[in-house]
Amino acid sequence: MNLPRRYQVRDRVRETADTVTLTLRPRQAPLPPFRPGQFAMVYAHPRGEVPLSLAGTAPPRRDGADLLHTVRAVGAVTRALHELRPGQEVGVRGPFGTPWDLTAARGRHLLLIAGGLGLAPLRPLVHLALAEPRHHASVTLLIGARTPSDLLYREEHPAWRARIRVGVTVDRPDESWTGDVGVVTTLLDRLPLRPADTAAYLCGPEVMMRATARHLTGLGVPPQRTFLSLERTMRCGTGHCGQCQLGPLLLCRDGPVVRWDRAEPLLAVREL
Repeated sequence: MNLPRRYQVRDRVRETADTVTLTLRPRQAPLPPFRPGQFAMVYAHPRGEVPLSLAGTAPPRRDGADLLHTVRAVGAVTRALHELRPGQEVGVRGPFGTPWDLTAARGRHLLLIAGGLGLAPLRPLVHLALAEPRHHASVTLLIGARTPSDLLYREEHPAWRARIRVGVTVDRPDESWTGDVGVVTTLLDRLPLRPADTAAYLCGPEVMMRATARHLTGLGVPPQRTFLSLERTMRCGTGHCGQCQLGPLLLCRDGPVVRWDRAEPLLAVREL
């Protein structure tokens, strides 16, 4: 868990102009199984390592499950990962962090709300919902993005729409866009929601999650069944360096998934 294992890039899919999804295959004993919501520390030699959420796993093989990570090139390490090609290797540590609490959604209406790259950690929940439709009363996925060209996993959207309710909105439309425009909460206002019987899972920019979680609370969704995937600078992944501290929480250990009733008072303090 603390020493990187060798993984090889098996596939590279371009999602947007600056974002790719890498499929990583173990080159030695694979890491323990990841659960949706957890993350890995991925090392790109010689740049360093960054935390990457699990965006999915490929079917298990004799040598272990392939890991899928979606990477946006925003810094030196993520740019190095973004430029990797099949056959090249990385180091992977993990799994780290708390997974999504799926027991809260069992038998209830499952509401997934993603902003930008936040769709990556929620993608495994979409796949689980499609594989186990009887576990939820209904499934709704709401996606927000800056522009249509920033939408992730666009080739998967038609298959998702055929099985679950999907809403998409963008901040800045182009001339070809015919869908919704605005923040993701505008989609909530039109949703036939049963708040008291809903479990909500949010991932995206922090300002978006705060606003959306407050909106959900106002609609009647219980805060103890609203979950956020929070982000802070993570260096070690084990809770020792303290870089990811949020009040009493170390998000690499106590998060990244945190219930809204616990996260709300912490996110209300700017210095945290």
